[in-house]
Amino acid sequence: MTRGKKLGSIIAVIVVVILIAVCYYRYFFVFGEGVKAGELNYVVKKGYLIKTYEGKLIQSGIKSRQAGTLQNNEFEFSIANKEIAEKMMANSGKFYELHYKEYKHTLPWRGFSVYVVDSILTSKDLPE
Repeated sequence: MTRGKKLGSIIAVIVVVILIAVCYYRYFFVFGEGVKAGELNYVVKKGYLIKTYEGKLIQSGIKSRQAGTLQNNEFEFSIANKEIAEKMMANSGKFYELHYKEYKHTLPWRGFSVYVVDSILTSKDLPE
């Protein structure tokens, strides 16, 4: 192998490794994880080619800077698996504590949101 071919092979391997690292960071690296709590507004299955489960959680009102007004805080998310989504669909309107992972970017099979719910911590009826 000549010196030029060897150098070209090394550069090609370095470029491939860098591309793999960038793709991993953008699409698979868990940037953050946490828990959100609130009333489940809805869960839907939607998408053009790849159907994913999407939902919205309404968190308790947050006091606005303007006097006497309340502002809703909505948490929109995708759901990791079908079992979790079906359980939530059957219990819409309940109070949930959801564990989620935050990614840097979305993938078509993971959903429309960078926030992906992977488990339900608690589920309670709302007080009347």
